[in-house]
Amino acid sequence: MTALPAERDTALAALPNALHVKPGTEWSSVLDRATAAAPEAFDEGRLKNLVGGEWLSNGTDEMLTSPVDGSSLINLPKLSVEEAQAAVHAATQQHREWQNVPLAERKKRVLAAVEAMTEVRDDLALLLAWEIGKPWRLACADVDRALDGVRWYVEEIDSMMDGRRPLEGPVSNIASWNYPMSVLVHSELVQMLAGNAVIAKTPSQGGATCLTLAHAMMAREGLPATLISGSGANLSEVLVRSPEIGAMAFVGGRSNGGKIAAQLVDTGKRHMLEQEGLNAWGIWNFSDWEGLAAHLKKGFEYGKQRCTAYPRYVVQRELVDKFLETYLPIVSELKFGHPLAVENDDDDLPELDFGPMISASKARELSEQVDDAMHRGAVPIYRADVEARGRFLEGQDTSAYVAPTTLLSPATASSLMHAEPFGPIDTIVVVDTEAELLAQMNASNGALVASLACDDEVLARRLSRELQAFKVGINKPRSRGDKAEPFGGYGASWLGCFVGGELLVQAVTEGPEGEMLYGNFPEHSRYPERS
Repeated sequence: MTALPAERDTALAALPNALHVKPGTEWSSVLDRATAAAPEAFDEGRLKNLVGGEWLSNGTDEMLTSPVDGSSLINLPKLSVEEAQAAVHAATQQHREWQNVPLAERKKRVLAAVEAMTEVRDDLALLLAWEIGKPWRLACADVDRALDGVRWYVEEIDSMMDGRRPLEGPVSNIASWNYPMSVLVHSELVQMLAGNAVIAKTPSQGGATCLTLAHAMMAREGLPATLISGSGANLSEVLVRSPEIGAMAFVGGRSNGGKIAAQLVDTGKRHMLEQEGLNAWGIWNFSDWEGLAAHLKKGFEYGKQRCTAYPRYVVQRELVDKFLETYLPIVSELKFGHPLAVENDDDDLPELDFGPMISASKARELSEQVDDAMHRGAVPIYRADVEARGRFLEGQDTSAYVAPTTLLSPATASSLMHAEPFGPIDTIVVVDTEAELLAQMNASNGALVASLACDDEVLARRLSRELQAFKVGINKPRSRGDKAEPFGGYGASWLGCFVGGELLVQAVTEGPEGEMLYGNFPEHSRYPERS
C-alpha cells in the first residue's frame, strides 16, 4: 500500500477527531527547517556527503523510505569505493592537523557544536521520528542523551587525557540505525575531543538526514568529521582495512560484526565491535511482582529495537502463573502506531511505547520467525493484531508495524531460542533448577546485559557470577549507561575495547607503552569491575 496523497491527508485532517499528522511535524515541514538550518548540506531532494570539511554532491542516489508510512523521504548519495577512499585520505589529513590542536581549543569547538545542535534539537528528534520511527519522547531522549553526555566529557576530559595522546589515524565508525545521536554522534564528538578526526558511514536503513544536520553543526565549528554514505558490503574494505585508519568502531549484528572482525584480524588495528546477544531476565524465588511490572513495561520502549532490550524471560516453573498474571496485562496495554498522529492540531504528540520496525522487510522477518517457532512447537501466549491495536491514520501503510507477541518454550532449532529478534517478540522458557536457569540465560554465548529477579540478594549475586553478560541487574534492568558508566559485553557480544566513561577515551587514545586495555582481545580479556 502506498502513502496517502497530500490532498487526502488534508481532507482527513479536516474531519473532526480524525487522526492526522500534527501540523508542523509533516516530513516536508521538518525537511524544510533542516535545509534552512544547514543549506550547505542539502541539494534539491538529496543529501550531500561531508568530506574534508566540504559538502559534496557526489555519489549515486538511492531513495530513503520512511518506516512510519512507507512514504519517500530523500535521496541518499551512495559513494563508490574510490570516492570513499578519497574521503579516508581527506580525513587522514584532517587528523594530522587536528591532533596538534590544543585540548582547550578542542573543548571549545566541541561544546560550540553541541550548543548548535541544541538549537535544532526538536528537528533532530522529528527527523528521527520519520526516519526510524521513534515516538517523540524517545526521539528527544536520543538527542538529549547525546548532547548531555558530551557536555559531561567536556568537563572531565582533561584528567582523562593526562598521559595520553591521539591515535595515529582517524577513527572509522560504522553504526546501526537505532541510536544515531546517543551512540554514533556522541561517540564521534568524544573521539574528536580526544584529538582524533572521525569518519562516519550513515546507516543504510535510517537516520541519514538527522546525521546530516548534526554533522553540519560539527563542520561549521571546524571539527574534523567526515560523513559518507554507501553500501557497507562495498565500503567495509576501505573503512576497515585502509592503512590510514587508526581505529574501527562498529555497532550492529553478529553477522556483519564477524565479517569486520575477520577483516581486522591481520591488521592489529584498535577496534570496538559491539554485537548483539540474547539478553535474558531470570525469575527465581521471587515475589515482588508489582516492582517487576514497571520494568516489564519500560522494556518495550522502541519495540525492543535496542541492544540492551530483554526479549527472553527464564522463569522458575513454580512462578510461571504469577509471572503471567503480571506480564499479560502489561503487554496487552502497550500502545504503538504512527508516532506523529494526533486527533486535534493542538494535541501533544502521542505517548507511545513504540512505532514501526525499521522496515517492512524487518517486520516480515519477525513474522516469519514467529511462524517458524510455532511450527517447531512454541506455544503462543499472547498475540496482538496490528490493525486492531495500532494507532494509525486511515488507510496508511502499516507494513512496517509489528504487534507484541509472546511465545512459550521455543524449540532449540528455532532462531528465537538463541538469537535476539530485535523487535517486540518475547520468549519464555520454563526451568526447574538453578543449573537450567543459568544455561538458558546464557543461550547466546555472551550478552551485553542480564537481570535476575530474586528475593534472596545473596543467592542472586552468586548466580550472577555465572551469567555471561557484562552488566547484571538484581531486581532491576541494566542499560548501556551514561557518562562515567563503562559498557561492553562478554563472549561473542563484544570484540575489542570496552567503552563508556574514561574507557571510551582510552579506547581511542594511546597510553603508556605495554598498556592492557579493558575488553575482549585475541590475546587477552580484561574487564572493569562489575557495578
